[in-house]
Amino acid sequence: MNKKDLRIHYTKRRKILSSDQISDLSLDISNQILQLPIWNLSYYHIFLSIVEKKEVDTNYILSILQGKDKNVILSKMINPHELQHFLLTDSTLIKTNKWNVPEPVEGIEIETKKIEVVFIPLLAFDRSGNRVGYGKGYYDRFLNACNNDVIKIGLSFFEATDCIDDILPTDIPLNYCVTPKEIYSF
Repeated sequence: MNKKDLRIHYTKRRKILSSDQISDLSLDISNQILQLPIWNLSYYHIFLSIVEKKEVDTNYILSILQGKDKNVILSKMINPHELQHFLLTDSTLIKTNKWNVPEPVEGIEIETKKIEVVFIPLLAFDRSGNRVGYGKGYYDRFLNACNNDVIKIGLSFFEATDCIDDILPTDIPLNYCVTPKEIYSF
């Protein structure tokens, strides 16, 4: 399937999920993440979920990271299709932007090269670790600016599709994708 068709298909699948299902599936995903070999690192980038898009609820993962005393990094959308990264602290003020994306207002800026693990929102992924997001390229540009050894972890309610037909050279594949029932390693 191509990216456009996958976006349509998985957006429809998400729309039928109830808030209880999203909560249960998100908890299952966060429990799976505990099995990943990532816990000896320090800087973890996480997205804050867009409720209207029925994304994986990352609050559970956030609790795990804070409980393990990890440095949590959040992004703010700036300029056309770029992200600025801030350390999450007790005083970080979060507001939704004009696209309903929750993001920090300001804070302690963190260099992209410091980030060691990135949790990535997505709509679909394939068995080779390719992913389909919303199509604006924010994460591809962000990941391209990270160190080559950054660990890229997709989060998905659904299992892998066989193949994404229209992968571009600028698309950056995942190292892992975590679903409620399985961890895919690429």
